[in-house]
Amino acid sequence: MGQILHGTATTTHAIREKIQNSKESISQLAARYDINPKTAHKWKRRESVEDLKCGRRPGQGSVLSDVGEAVIVETRRKTLLPLDDLYGLLLPQIPALTRSNPRLREHKYLHNFN
Repeated sequence: MGQILHGTATTTHAIREKIQNSKESISQLAARYDINPKTAHKWKRRESVEDLKCGRRPGQGSVLSDVGEAVIVETRRKTLLPLDDLYGLLLPQIPALTRSNPRLREHKYLHNFN
């Protein structure tokens, strides 16, 4: 069975392995395989030829707790800060805060005032 690469992959597992085992410089490898030097450098320093998983790493959850949601809504209601300022203020205290959290879209206090 063949290998599955993501849509923008410029190297195969075989090329990645050759890059990792090569004694050539990064610029020579980039020229040889017609890839960006950053790509050659990335595969030279990796231990595996597999692509890394995309998305959040463990411990970087995006689930907003009920308490976090209540803090956001109350802070907005009491301060009426613009949403960007509110985001900047609360992000250090609520790491799971994102600008597009679906649970926050329904709150009337979290919409920009016209």
